[in-house]
Amino acid sequence: MTNNVQTTINRATPAEIPVGLWNKCKSCEEVIYTSSLENNHFVCPSCKYHYPLTAWQRIELLTDEDGFTEIDPALHSYDVLSFGGDQSYALKLTSAEEKTGLREGVVTGKAVLQGCEYFLAVMDFRFMGASMGSAIGEKITRMLEISCQERRPAVIVTASGGARMQEGILSLMQMGKTSGAAMRMDEAGLPLIIILTDPTTGGVTASFASLGDIILAEPKALIGFAGPRVIKQTTQTDLPEGFQSSEFLLKHGFIDRIVERKDLRHELALLFKYLGFGHGV
Repeated sequence: MTNNVQTTINRATPAEIPVGLWNKCKSCEEVIYTSSLENNHFVCPSCKYHYPLTAWQRIELLTDEDGFTEIDPALHSYDVLSFGGDQSYALKLTSAEEKTGLREGVVTGKAVLQGCEYFLAVMDFRFMGASMGSAIGEKITRMLEISCQERRPAVIVTASGGARMQEGILSLMQMGKTSGAAMRMDEAGLPLIIILTDPTTGGVTASFASLGDIILAEPKALIGFAGPRVIKQTTQTDLPEGFQSSEFLLKHGFIDRIVERKDLRHELALLFKYLGFGHGV
């Protein structure tokens, strides 16, 4: 006669597994600890995929502790054209504010990095794709004008889907306005440094994002005006491999250097020093 032995196997229930403990890489699908990802500046340790950062995460990366004072925190867009009917622009703005805790798709302010004072604007793709409307254009323009007044360098970190269609021509006007502010930086002999991140497209690429004295980019970032599919359909030609990637644009002279996120802080401090504004690294 066979004795039936009951064996108890301890299995963790879904409720016992800490939420957010693991993260699957969006590029290589490697499973990694979320804490490891955070400690590596949200870059996959296996394939170097650069996850998007929020504006405040980026600001923390590029400034000293307590080294950022925001400019125009209350400035934001509103539905001046009464766009969209039931799916109104006003509702989308409210939803974006609740989702991100931001008033707009860019945060601007006065920053300090290793003793060097400069002005910093960081776009946040979570807020309606950081599409450039009147408020984003105004915030960036004001920041560059203050930078000229105080004789300080300026840095803009871009991430955008382009112009904000809900504002029509008012959005497109921001291309000229921000470009004019960038030219005033140039006339004043002050450096404008652009850091392109994934994705940077449309009217942002076609305006201030391409007017920096020094243009850096993160690895494998999508950078361009129209999307590859639109260009292919319009020109009826096959596009080169890696078209509109930061690596492709570096090879063809559009950007000056590709910098991994872990090196951005040090690279920026070095640039300030070389340009005569920094105090060492």
